[in-house]
Amino acid sequence: MQGPMHGRLRPLHGREDSDMRALVTAVVVMVALGGLGTMAGAGSELLAQAGGRPEVEHLTFAIEGHGEMPYAVSVPAGYDPATPHPLILALHPGGKQGSYYGSLHMRQMFEPALRALNAVVVAPDVPTRRWTSDVSDRGVMALLEQIVETYNIDRARILVTGFSLGGRGTWFFATRHPDFFTGAIPIAGRPGDEPLDALGGMPVHIIHSRADDVVPFGPAEEAARQLEEAGGAVAFTALDRVGHYAMGGYVRSLRDAGEWMMEQWNSR
Repeated sequence: MQGPMHGRLRPLHGREDSDMRALVTAVVVMVALGGLGTMAGAGSELLAQAGGRPEVEHLTFAIEGHGEMPYAVSVPAGYDPATPHPLILALHPGGKQGSYYGSLHMRQMFEPALRALNAVVVAPDVPTRRWTSDVSDRGVMALLEQIVETYNIDRARILVTGFSLGGRGTWFFATRHPDFFTGAIPIAGRPGDEPLDALGGMPVHIIHSRADDVVPFGPAEEAARQLEEAGGAVAFTALDRVGHYAMGGYVRSLRDAGEWMMEQWNSR
C-alpha cells in the first residue's frame, strides 16, 4: 500500500487490547450460551470504562408486509434536542439470535467504542437471515427515516458500521444508500459485489485482521486499494493475530476509526 493508507496498516498490540479482547470474548460466549443476565455485569464494566452511560430503549418497528423488527436506540447522556447529533446504524454479526440481539452488541461494543461521537445509536435485529435482503433494506431504511424525524439528527453525520455479518451489511447499506449515509466502518466484513464507485466521496474506514479465518482478509484489502486509487477518503486498519471471533481485539481500532471519521466530517 502506498500513500496515507500505509499509516493505517498496523498490528494491534498491548495489554489494554488483551483485556478488552478477553472481556468482549467472554460476552460473546455468554450470548452463545444464552447468559443474558450475566451479560449485564460485563456490559456495565465496559460501559464504565467508556464514560457516561447513555439512555437505551428497546422498541419494535413494523415492516410493511413482514412483521415486527426489534431494535434498540441509545441516546447519549446529556442529549439536547436543540442540538443536531450524529446518527450511527450498528449492525450485529450472525450467531444465536433472540429478541434485541442487536442491542447486546450495541451496548457491549459499538456504543462504548464510538461514544466520543456523542451520537444517537440505532441497533436493529436483522429481520431476515441477512442484512442484504430486500426486507432488511426496506425495514432498516424506513426505521432510520423515523429516527431522523424523532431526534435532532445531523444529516451530514450519519455512520453505518457492523461486524462480520454486520460488516457485510455495512458495505451493502453504504453503497446502496450513499445519499443517506456519510460514513462507513465495516469490520471483518466481506465487501460483496456492490460497485465501490457508488460510495462517491464517502469516508470509509475498513478494519480487518490478517488472522481472520472466517472472512478472508484479501477482499477487504483490495477494496481499500481500489478506493484509494479512486481518490476516496479511505483508511485501512490491518490487524495481526486477532481471530474472527475475538471481537474485543477490534474495539480499540473501532474507537480510533470513530475519531478518524469525526476528523473527516469536520474537514468538510
